[in-house]
Amino acid sequence: MKYALVTGGSRGIGRAVCVRLAEMGYHVLINYLANEEEAGKTLERVHEAGNSGALLKFDVADHAQVENVLGKWQVENPDEYIEVLVNNAGIRKDNLMIWMENSHWQDVLDTNLGGFFYVTRFLLKNMLVKKYGRIVNVVSLSGLKGLPGQVNYSAAKAGIIGATKALAQEIGKKRVTVNAVAPGFIKTDMTKDLNEDELKNLIPLNRFGLPGEVAEAVCFLASEKASYITGEVISVNGGLYT
Repeated sequence: MKYALVTGGSRGIGRAVCVRLAEMGYHVLINYLANEEEAGKTLERVHEAGNSGALLKFDVADHAQVENVLGKWQVENPDEYIEVLVNNAGIRKDNLMIWMENSHWQDVLDTNLGGFFYVTRFLLKNMLVKKYGRIVNVVSLSGLKGLPGQVNYSAAKAGIIGATKALAQEIGKKRVTVNAVAPGFIKTDMTKDLNEDELKNLIPLNRFGLPGEVAEAVCFLASEKASYITGEVISVNGGLYT
């Protein structure tokens, strides 16, 4: 049995990644924080894809929860390890910086950047011992270009991009790769408040992307076929920013 963990796997891009990994033969561990109903729907989709899975509820921003839940899973599965990690969990709290509250800054950094650190650090040891692993971080156009009203989100995603490049250099000799995928405007709950008709005119392909299109890039990097790619950021944005 091969195991993959997807943080923030209950909806959107996370759900699409879970289903694609199941199709690739992985037992998928679906992390979620609050929406158990949607996480359950993702698990159903994993089963429909012909594979098994399980739900893991924890807050990626809370290092104690990360260690407790993943530690318990490891104790219950002593002969197994999670060979694919997709760091997808993230939140937005958009505002102009002059109006941004301390909590808007801290919460976004804790979940996006802190969550990457806590989950990756916990799973990294076994990947290094086994001399195989795939870490794929879902970042954002915001982390590459920066977007107004998203100083906190842009800073967090840019931080993950820097960490991706640094960690790739630390662990490459152990056959563990670290890459990132940077979506642009994708049809998910996180973009439902945006004016699609107006924004699509800025995109050369003249439309928003679909979660499944991001999942294809993520899961290619998570596969053995991407064995000579590490420290890279792949944009999935319809040509909006290159």
